[in-house]
Amino acid sequence: MSGAAPGPGGAAALAARQLSGSWTGTHTVPAAGLYPHQWSWDSAFIAVGLRHVAPDRAMTELETLLAAQWADGRVPQIVYDLARDDDYSPGAQFWRSRDLPGSPAAATAGFVQPPVHAWAALLVHRAAPELSRARGFLAGAYPRLVAWHEYLRTRRDRGGAGLAAVVHPWESGTDNSPLWDEALARVPDTPRTAIRRPDLAHAGPGERPGAKEYARYYWLAERYRDHRCDDRDQGHPFVLEDPAFNALWARSELALAEMAGELRADPRPHLDRAGEIGGSLERLWDEELGLYVAHDVVADRPARRATVNGLVPLVLPDLPRARTLVETLRGPGFLGAGAVLVPSYDLRAPDADRALYWRGPAWFNMTWLVIDGLRRHGETALAAHLTGPFVDLAVRGGFPEYVDPVDGEPHGTRHFSWTAALTLDLAAGGGAGARADR
Repeated sequence: MSGAAPGPGGAAALAARQLSGSWTGTHTVPAAGLYPHQWSWDSAFIAVGLRHVAPDRAMTELETLLAAQWADGRVPQIVYDLARDDDYSPGAQFWRSRDLPGSPAAATAGFVQPPVHAWAALLVHRAAPELSRARGFLAGAYPRLVAWHEYLRTRRDRGGAGLAAVVHPWESGTDNSPLWDEALARVPDTPRTAIRRPDLAHAGPGERPGAKEYARYYWLAERYRDHRCDDRDQGHPFVLEDPAFNALWARSELALAEMAGELRADPRPHLDRAGEIGGSLERLWDEELGLYVAHDVVADRPARRATVNGLVPLVLPDLPRARTLVETLRGPGFLGAGAVLVPSYDLRAPDADRALYWRGPAWFNMTWLVIDGLRRHGETALAAHLTGPFVDLAVRGGFPEYVDPVDGEPHGTRHFSWTAALTLDLAAGGGAGARADR
């Protein structure tokens, strides 16, 4: 790559312009071509960036998502734009969510995504507290976020260890991570639904999950839908506890505690829950790999792959494993392999692929989370070492979905909203962990 990169101010302006171009009036689409709907954790990351330039839009972003919450408390993975239903698959016609009891008026997916929303909402409030209070932003969001976390506690603790389980790779946000390979192998690859791949019009097949993986994704989605999105299906073949998902849940419980204080509610239940989840994460620790791994609830065994998911618990304060995680991050599988951003998978693994989705490339949201964790644990020099290439590669690549972690080559779609939002956050001097009390 050649050409001078803009300074932080120029990067922030470019990122803000990109976000404005993807704004619909109620939310920001992740990418106008490939991802034309509202995605759950995308909106949370987008709000984190928007707080610097348009806190009113950041609040609307989260309010729009939370308005699509189900009666059981779940915040759906996708809120569909019915005018674009043919442009992404599976779409609203697949889920038929409005036929299910307790579903919202909006057409949504039945799945969820990682619970980063309360943390994002708190950061938005901090950026514009007077506007937030005048608007009643926290007062409206807090009970919905509490209900969302209660859904995870009461409906998704499938392993009985105090951790939330994902029931589909898409729920982890790390769709084809090697963490899911063994569990996915027992899923049939014979869905009834005809598989459409509009994604391949926006990214090469070498950058996206393969046909057999998609067949299994669809089969799992069909089973969950056909069981009316009921989490009590004891025969569901894919149930895993993901360290990143649960670390973000715990981090968001800490955010709820601060929100409770702002609203004159009791923060202690949230502080207690955060501590309980953090303690339960020990179930996922792998001493040999030096990071956290997923636990396969169905097979009752760990999914022993070294992925970026296992580094995300750095976002938690007072994490007893923080020093070891930093050593692993610096080690030969991750930054020690010559990477300038955090690889999604140990680059020494024989099946690592630096271009293939979650099987090696660096993703900007995960690197942002690691930067936050490094700052939180006093590793400011290493955080700064990642921040410079983050902003540079995001801008040079046209805000790509992900990049080769070593040479920075952009992959996936371009003009990706969370890449722009988190670039804006870092270029503006932000980052959730920029303040010592975060």
